[in-house]
Amino acid sequence: MTQSTAPAPQPSAAPATFHVYDTTLRDGAQQEGINLSVADKLAIAPMLDELGVGFIEGGWPGAVPKDTEFFKRAAKDLVLRHAELAAFGATRKVGVRASDDPLVRALLDSEAPVVTLVAKSDVRHVERALRTTPDEGLAMIRDTVTFLAREGRRVFVDAEHFFDGYRYDAEFSRQAVLAAFEAGAEVVALCDTNGGMLPDWVREVVADLRAAAGPDAVLGMHAHNDSGCAVANTLAAVDAGCAHVQGTVNGYGERTGNADLLSVVANLELKLGRSVLARSEGTSGGLAELTRIAHAISELTNISPFARQPYVGASAFAHKAGLHASAIKVDPDLYQHTDPLLVGNDMRMLVSDMAGRASIELKGRQLGIDLAAHPDVLSRVTQRVKDAEANGYTYEAADASFELLLVEELEGARPAYFRVESWRAIVERNGSRGAAATAEATVKLHAGGERVVRTGEGNGPVNALDHALRLALARVYPELEDFELIDFKVRILDQMQGTDAVTRVLIESTDGQTSWSTVGVGPNLIEASWEALTDSAIWGLRNRGVAPR
Repeated sequence: MTQSTAPAPQPSAAPATFHVYDTTLRDGAQQEGINLSVADKLAIAPMLDELGVGFIEGGWPGAVPKDTEFFKRAAKDLVLRHAELAAFGATRKVGVRASDDPLVRALLDSEAPVVTLVAKSDVRHVERALRTTPDEGLAMIRDTVTFLAREGRRVFVDAEHFFDGYRYDAEFSRQAVLAAFEAGAEVVALCDTNGGMLPDWVREVVADLRAAAGPDAVLGMHAHNDSGCAVANTLAAVDAGCAHVQGTVNGYGERTGNADLLSVVANLELKLGRSVLARSEGTSGGLAELTRIAHAISELTNISPFARQPYVGASAFAHKAGLHASAIKVDPDLYQHTDPLLVGNDMRMLVSDMAGRASIELKGRQLGIDLAAHPDVLSRVTQRVKDAEANGYTYEAADASFELLLVEELEGARPAYFRVESWRAIVERNGSRGAAATAEATVKLHAGGERVVRTGEGNGPVNALDHALRLALARVYPELEDFELIDFKVRILDQMQGTDAVTRVLIESTDGQTSWSTVGVGPNLIEASWEALTDSAIWGLRNRGVAPR
């Protein structure tokens, strides 16, 4: 597959060096709901290194005890092939010598080869937040950079609130950046801390500062996403002459997040033709690992992957409508902006009531089934999908259930791993209103040539049914011990019907190597869940290559 990309002009005056600087472990960790342990940070850092970023900001030693511990352990335990660790901190306090400021000293004690200082570059913050004069604000930058540079550290400066400050008092903001360079800073990153800038505004300001700082000064961009423009603002800054980009994996960060570093580097490499990620000898580079690393870090942060995230999301190259599917069958490039394999993702065909025969045929091909050779089966499957979705099913998010439907039409029946005789679930609560309820389920089925009756308990009826089903099949199919239910979604259809409404359940399961989703629909939550649970067990066993016993 070819790429649908267009070359873009390169900036005319920018240093040859280009930095990709990740701040997931520090700025990204400020996102609501993220709480990274030291162990989490030590696990994520090698993934960022594998991606090929140049710098990994580990945190704020001295100010955050966990971050102090991280740098202590990283010095002994962390081996990085491409990236350098950066310790984040602030310029000296008002009226204090840099060498006497304990937080500045803590940056040296971290043993990080790079120190990134946050510095006030908006005069309003100097006067109102620091409660000092503009001259002292500039002196704080000069003194701290000079001290750390003399101690042998590479010093980067984050010019905090730079763009807002520039629009208020351009002269002070410009002086703050120049003061950092004059004192020995290697990079000054211009921060859209409030996230309110637009690309044209960024381009204009960076171009002005590029002219003032000279062609050899390395300017950077640190964008927040409050205006929804963080990635676009970062690319605009690069176009205007920035040679250092900061961001976080998956766009993590406070409020609406930071620039998604994955989208930034994918755009730089695939759209602008820049080689910005480090590559190990004999490998295709980190870009091909983009999707895997994005999802692995999602697991460690315990933040569910965003399906519609550019490049790496599960829906990034997913196609649903029949018109698209027909064209994709002829040439995938007609409806995709780039080859998903370049970023470790893949094209997906979604099977739904909008899908025609082409969608079904392509989906079958993805599953290793040539439906073109079975036109009668193709017709039946297409009609079954449309009828099922009219009754509340959805297969676009339940590939495993669709595959079982396809197998049933091809082979005349689903794999006969077991035959259900009956099941029931009971929820009981004794005592006062605050007492906890208990759930119990009994399953009767036939498997392995015998009748099995098992009872399971759980913290709810679905959990109890899941346990009972596993207990009933455990002796015949021990492979089920590896299966785990990892997500459970309930949708009430036709809500105007109240308690008589149809219920749809989507279940995601994993065996530790792959994950799959199944769907169930019924007049109540329990019946819908049972259908999804049994489909999940059948598909998982079939995928493992287990024969019915």
